[in-house]
Amino acid sequence: MTNTTSKKTIGRLSLYRRLLREMQSNGTTSVYSHQLATQASVTAAQVRRDLMAVGYTGSPIKGYGVGELVESIGNFLDSPEDQNVALVGVGNLGRAILTYFGGRRPKLAIVAGFDKDASKANRVINGCRCYPIEEMPEVVEQHRIHTGIITVPAGQAQVVADLMIHAGIRGILNFAPTPLRVPPDAYVEDIDMAVSLEKVAYFSHHNNNNG
Repeated sequence: MTNTTSKKTIGRLSLYRRLLREMQSNGTTSVYSHQLATQASVTAAQVRRDLMAVGYTGSPIKGYGVGELVESIGNFLDSPEDQNVALVGVGNLGRAILTYFGGRRPKLAIVAGFDKDASKANRVINGCRCYPIEEMPEVVEQHRIHTGIITVPAGQAQVVADLMIHAGIRGILNFAPTPLRVPPDAYVEDIDMAVSLEKVAYFSHHNNNNG
């Protein structure tokens, strides 16, 4: 990934790959930009611009080869090596994430869970080995982990982020409803489900009253 690639482009490419894999599973071998655009809720021109970044061009007659396009997007998005992920906070949300991602991405796997609750340490929970949070530096180094997921309460999130950064993690997916302070060489993606639900509820109410 180059420094000129925007976060929105990366997000759309990931979405395209998921949609294309669904097409593959249904036996589809080729797709046109307008068909992919409809499923992704973007324009055909946007799809073509995004796919230019991965260096794969389709045919005006046959469109894009689905299998080849999945491979091209994968070569662009994925590291050549496996990328290991750590999750901190093995509560209800953390367990759900472990279950959801188990085996879903061969090159991107959650290989270690951490929790301050001693009863969750030194166990395999939802297919993932869990450790005391004090062992994070050693485990992160051992498994060469550079990506982390935070699923702890808001009041604990910054402490966990600091521990992750100190251990060498430079990409964080944050489910805690609080902003995190990280150094410039680290990237944080915030997922605030409460804010998202409030937005959906607002527009649902607004549209219903105007219908």
